[in-house]
Amino acid sequence: MSFVLTDVQRQFQETMRRFCEERIEPNAAEADRTATYPRKSIEACRELELPALAFPVAYGGAGADTLTQAIMAEELARVCAATSVTMLISKLGMLPVMNWGTEDLKRKYLPKFAAGDSQVSYCLSEADAGSDVAAMSTRAVRDGDSYVLTGTKNWITNAGISDTYTVFAKTDPSAGHRGISCFVVEAAWGVEVGKLEDKLGLRASPTGAIVLDGVRVPAENMVGEEGDGFRIAMHTLDRSRPTIGAQAVGIAQGAIDFAARYMKERRAFGAPIADFQGLRFMIADMAMRTEAARALVYRACSLVDDDPSGELGTVGAMAKCFASDTAMSVTTDAVQLLGGYGYTKDFPVERYMRDAKITQIYEGTNQIQRVVIAKKILG
Repeated sequence: MSFVLTDVQRQFQETMRRFCEERIEPNAAEADRTATYPRKSIEACRELELPALAFPVAYGGAGADTLTQAIMAEELARVCAATSVTMLISKLGMLPVMNWGTEDLKRKYLPKFAAGDSQVSYCLSEADAGSDVAAMSTRAVRDGDSYVLTGTKNWITNAGISDTYTVFAKTDPSAGHRGISCFVVEAAWGVEVGKLEDKLGLRASPTGAIVLDGVRVPAENMVGEEGDGFRIAMHTLDRSRPTIGAQAVGIAQGAIDFAARYMKERRAFGAPIADFQGLRFMIADMAMRTEAARALVYRACSLVDDDPSGELGTVGAMAKCFASDTAMSVTTDAVQLLGGYGYTKDFPVERYMRDAKITQIYEGTNQIQRVVIAKKILG
């Protein structure tokens, strides 16, 4: 199995690198400082037709392979992790429809997200149901040709920005995880936005609560059948986690690139600090860990598109866990390499460190990833 990029993928990577440095990076620090949704950056991504990458050609998308999508996520995260996660969220929200939805649902929703005209959020977590998905309390009660949804979803990326929400709710509270179902819910049907979080990192990406107070959803907007929700949610996360690993790799790479430039310019004791062996060893270790994480992420991405042996769940968990742990350690070391300057907002490495932290938490904490990995190894 080879993880060498094709000529087309390498050209795309080079195009993304130039695009991100010219159109995305100039907006990143201010959007983070003000915790403002990065509209300029998102519009630039739309101009480059990046939203289309994740969607099938039949529904207006580009039908890109998962590795190409990971390259996009990595290059965006290298300069602005908030923009990267925004470009990933509609794919996450629509994966249930792509893989489990009816043809009518696909034709109704996929084209507008592929065009970047709309965005969709994935609503699984609740205040008391994060890793323990079966503990969710949001209800969906059948009423004629509709379901009535009541409950609150927490930690929702793009809350208040998205006009559509993919919501998981209990249709049979007595059945545990087998009683969960999945629905596509339009914001205009009565979805309310609750508290928006004041976060450590990814500050330009809004995260908040979504409140459903008797929201009526047409029965045809159920994805799959009643009780399929847990299986759909896990199937979706297995296919999304590798791109979170790519995002983590991008954050780490951005920190390495900036720290390396700084080391060559900063002088101490009459020489650039890049000449000091102790610091050279630090950045060498940072680069090795990041390249190892990239290789694992690329392998997981290849399995999303072709997984004859059923390894994706385990390898995806490894990729997300290792890459995000790497991003956290690499960005912490980048701050150290800059010394006191690294601790200030005049330089981006402190933002990289804050942004890296969430990659260890969302789409399944790294403790949960280790549970998945150990279960596979130990049986």
